[in-house]
Order: sequence, then structure tokens, then C-alpha cells
Amino acid sequence: MLILAIDTALDHCAAGVLNTDSAEMIAQDTLPMKRGHAEALMPLLARVMQQSGAGFADLDRVAVTTGPGSFTGLRVGLSAARGIGLAAHKPVVGVTTLSAYAAPVVSQDRDHPVISAIDARHDHLYYQVVSGSGEELVAPQVAAIDDVLAAARFGAPHLVGNAATVLAERWSTATAAPVAVDMQPGPDIAWVAWLGAAADPAHAPARPFYLRAPDVKPPAPASIEPVRTAVSS
Repeated sequence: MLILAIDTALDHCAAGVLNTDSAEMIAQDTLPMKRGHAEALMPLLARVMQQSGAGFADLDRVAVTTGPGSFTGLRVGLSAARGIGLAAHKPVVGVTTLSAYAAPVVSQDRDHPVISAIDARHDHLYYQVVSGSGEELVAPQVAAIDDVLAAARFGAPHLVGNAATVLAERWSTATAAPVAVDMQPGPDIAWVAWLGAAADPAHAPARPFYLRAPDVKPPAPASIEPVRTAVSS
């Protein structure tokens, strides 16, 4: 099975093609960036597809990160994935950034819990806690950093995500020190692809997984007074 994976949710723009039959990424590319995903993604996809030697029609499905993450970045990746899926008549599945961060650690089936932490700004994090075998301990949510420290009750964790270091710096107030801290600007695109390959299209929709409303909202439309025209008798 050939899987095209796309990730524009956080501080990089990434894409790759996974061949599950040979268990290898036959093409991938990642560009670090905080802005400009819309301009960078399509040329990056063109390079990755050329490197893979496959056409869009050869794909079996498209996997894309759904968030949490940048509202603008998420829309870029989701729009591209849906467009490719529609044009190539291929299913599109969504993968959360939190699960993609945790996947490489869970794949090793260790004894320690895994906390995926993404910067939500204003001293808050998007986070999720899973056991070393992948069992969900705390569902994805947004919370103040001090509240996330309550996850120390599950034991010494492995911290992953773009806010892993920030969380680790505050962990001194908790009871169990982290066993490892892996700070990455975005999840490994290979794991986005593998999670996409394992996903059930009926239960992994490619739609935004925001967890909270955007900080900036468009202004409400101004009311328009009817124009009154004077009519002379």
C-alpha cells in the first residue's frame, strides 16, 4: 500500500510516501518554518512525488495531520490532502499531531507513560497521555501547564512534542522526573504515514482537531441600514 503523508500543523512543512509492502519511506522532505506553509507545500509535494516515482493515481490513500496546531497551517494541509484525494479518487484519513508525536515511543512498548505536549500559548498546552503500550490515560485536551503536571500520578513520563522542553522545565514541581525529553518542531512524517496506513477511513476523518476556538475571530458583520429614498409627490 502506498500512503502519501502530509503535515503542516506546526513549525514545519513535511510530506512523504510510505510503501507498507517494503516497510520503507520511499520519499520524504521536511522544511522547518513557522509561516509560509501555503507557498511551500505544493512544490514540496511535487518533489516528493517525483522522488517516489509514483503518480497520485498510484496512491492507496492520503494521510494528513488534523491538529491540534496552527489554525492556518492545518487548513493548508487539509485542503491539499482533500484536493488530492478528490482528484485521484483516494480515501483521505486524519491523524492527530499528539498521536503522531507519541507513536515512535509507543512502538517500543516501554513501561513509562508518554505525554505529547504542544504549545497552545498563554502558558497552556495541548496534551495527551498514553501508556507505554498506547492505552489512553488522559484524552486530548488543552490545559494550563501546572494542570498538566498532575499527570505525574502515572509515573515518570517520556515527554514528546514541540513543548516537551517547556513542560520538562516545570516538571521539578511534580513527583516523578521525566525519563526522556524529545522536543521536535513537528512529528516525524514517517509516523504520520504509518498511523495513516493503520487508520480506518470511516473513523479517522480528515477534519480539523482544534480542541479550542481560535484566539482571533473575524468581526461580526455590521448591520446594514436600509436606504430610504425620498419620493416627491
